[in-house]
Amino acid sequence: MKTIGALTISAPGDRELVMTRIFDAPRRLVFDAMTKPELLKRWLFGPPGWAMTVCEVDLQVGGKFRHVWRNDDGREMAMSGVHREIVPGERIVRTESFDFGCPTQAGEQVGTLVLTEQGGMTKMTLTVLYPSREARDGTLATGADQGLAAGYDRLADILAGL
Repeated sequence: MKTIGALTISAPGDRELVMTRIFDAPRRLVFDAMTKPELLKRWLFGPPGWAMTVCEVDLQVGGKFRHVWRNDDGREMAMSGVHREIVPGERIVRTESFDFGCPTQAGEQVGTLVLTEQGGMTKMTLTVLYPSREARDGTLATGADQGLAAGYDRLADILAGL
């Protein structure tokens, strides 16, 4: 288990990463911030120097999403996938794969987001199942954990203002 700021990351099996974070906001707001393009673009852009230039979300079972990021030097990275399960305000299961620009190109993975609320606080648990141990470990080797932690810190700041 590894803790970066308020984000905890563990690798409980051969192919999984489990990320948890507590947000001081109701579950409804956290869900909105994780699914609405106008909010996603404000926090989901990785390390300094990157920006999300495309954010498309068709939030229905079978609906697709696509995110494209661009660095200050012009490099791009894109991720897309399909929503498999949606319980509004509580749970999303979707496929995810990097179309281009990611150094590991890990193949298709499955992300399961679960939000639970207690006393106005929301616990986010994001489990990502990779196609292989090598794909999971390759993702960790890129420093993606640092970018995720920074993004979730930005999300916490945005939620404080909603």
